[in-house]
Amino acid sequence: MFLHAGSGNARMWEQQIPAFTAAGFRFLAYDRRAEANALNDLEAFTEGLDRFHLVGTAAGGIVAVDYALSHPERLRSLVVANSIVGVQDEEYLEMTRRLRPAPEFNAIPAEIRELGPAYRATNAAGLARWKSLAQHVSPQATRNRITFAALEGINTPTLLITGDADLYTPPPVLRLLAARFPNCASLVIAECGHSAFWEQPEQFNRAVLDFISKH
Repeated sequence: MFLHAGSGNARMWEQQIPAFTAAGFRFLAYDRRAEANALNDLEAFTEGLDRFHLVGTAAGGIVAVDYALSHPERLRSLVVANSIVGVQDEEYLEMTRRLRPAPEFNAIPAEIRELGPAYRATNAAGLARWKSLAQHVSPQATRNRITFAALEGINTPTLLITGDADLYTPPPVLRLLAARFPNCASLVIAECGHSAFWEQPEQFNRAVLDFISKH
């Protein structure tokens, strides 16, 4: 089950679908609705499924963590890529304000915030394709209050991924988060910004497939 970023939609998984279906997995994704409750929609979409692997990127990663806190019994594994995870501890929020000061950060064009410099410099066609698909889904409230203490209660096998040039979750922030998940592996992808699934799809797909195949 794949959950897209706040800047995206289900069509943005176009570089994942062939790889995962070829590996024998059923690939599920949907467009989150701006006016709907994200966790309610995910619960409705997955009703009747057996235990499944959940993959979320960016804002989709927040929804994935919220689901893991609510329904750990439903998950085989959890993959959270390029996500701030939604932690609400004040010291974490203060760090994010230093990292992405408003309103200056929000004034940066989405493709510069979301895609790393290496990708924008070398893949004009991919940049244009990303811009043609991008849309904005407003952040939604989580059902659970996500805190460091809450993360420590997630025993689902978890993989955290980021890019070395991610403006939202740079490697030190990934390490900070990974230390809170009790059953966690982590990966930093080189020459990659906030959209590993799009910028470095081969590495992203291989890492996720290797991880979920163990569970």
